[in-house]
Amino acid sequence: MNIIKMKMILPSILIFLCCVLHLVSAQLQVGFYNSTCPQTETIVRQTVQKQFNSDRSITAALLRLHFHDCFVRGCDASILIKSTNSKKSERDAGPNQTVRGFELIDKIKKSLESVCPSTVSCADIITLATRDAVALAGGPTYAIPTGRRDGLVSNIADVNLPGPSFTVPQALQSFTNKGLSLNDMVTLLGAHTVGVAHCNFFQDRLSPVPDKTMDPALAAQLLKTCAKSTATTFLDQNTSFTIDNQFFRQIMLQKGILKIDQELTLDKSSAPIVSSLAANENAFRRSFANAMIKMASIDILVGSAGEIRKNCGVFNSPNQKVDRKIL
Repeated sequence: MNIIKMKMILPSILIFLCCVLHLVSAQLQVGFYNSTCPQTETIVRQTVQKQFNSDRSITAALLRLHFHDCFVRGCDASILIKSTNSKKSERDAGPNQTVRGFELIDKIKKSLESVCPSTVSCADIITLATRDAVALAGGPTYAIPTGRRDGLVSNIADVNLPGPSFTVPQALQSFTNKGLSLNDMVTLLGAHTVGVAHCNFFQDRLSPVPDKTMDPALAAQLLKTCAKSTATTFLDQNTSFTIDNQFFRQIMLQKGILKIDQELTLDKSSAPIVSSLAANENAFRRSFANAMIKMASIDILVGSAGEIRKNCGVFNSPNQKVDRKIL
C-alpha cells in the first residue's frame, strides 16, 4: 500500500474508532440501576460513609484502586480478581501490592447481592464508591454514568502502569494511550493531594545527594522519616486528607514527593496547567470531576459483554446461573 492511499485511509479509521468509543460510552447512563436496583447508590454511599468515618485514608485507597483498575484492560474490575494456584491475577502484580480497598468493595457487593442479585457490577461499585469517597474528602460532587460490566480476564502480565519516576513525556504516553489528554493527566495526578508514598518510591531523590528540585527542608525531614525502610509520608504535606488544589501549590514550592509530581512543574507543557490549577480552586474541582468521569469510561464493557460477578474476587463459574440480559 503506497503512502497516498495510507493517508486517505487513516482519517477514516480514526473517525471509525472515535464513533465506536462514543457509542460504547453512550451506553452508560446516570441512574442506570434506577429501575433494576434503585437502592444501589444509597447502599454504596452509606457503606463508604461508614468506612470514611473510621478511616479517612479510604479516599486515597479507592482513588488508587480505581486508577489501577482502569489503566489495565479498562474499568472492568479485573484488579479485584484473586489469584489461584495455577494463575496469577493483576492483584498480585508489583504495583498492586500496596493497593487497598478490596474489603470495602466486597462489603458493598455483599449488601447489593442481598437485595438485587446479579444486577450491579463490581466495576460500577468501584466507580461509585470512589466518587462518594472523593465528595466525603471535600472534593467535588458529580453525577457519573453507570452500566459497566465486569471483565473475564485478569493476568498479572498485563499490568503496566506509569511509575513514580516517570518524566512528563513518559507518563503522558501512558495517558494518551488510554484516550486521556495532558490536562487530564495533570489533573488526575492531583489525586496525590490525599494519600501516602512509601519511602522506596522516592528514596533516590534523597540520597546519596538530595534532589536539587526538592525543597531542602523537606528533603532533610524526609531523610529522617525514611530512616525506617517501611516508612511512608504524605504526598501533600499541607491538607493531607482533603481533596483540594493544595497539592499543586505544594509542588510549585518544590515540595513534590514523587519525581513525576515535581516534574509537572518543570516540564514546559504541564507547568502552565499546574499554575492554573494552583491558582483556582474551582477550576481544579471542575477539572477533577471531568477527568474522573472520563477515566471511568476507559475501555468499558457494556451490553452483553463480560458478566455481572456474584463475588467481586472470583469470575462466575461457567455453570453458574447468572442473569446476563442487557439491562
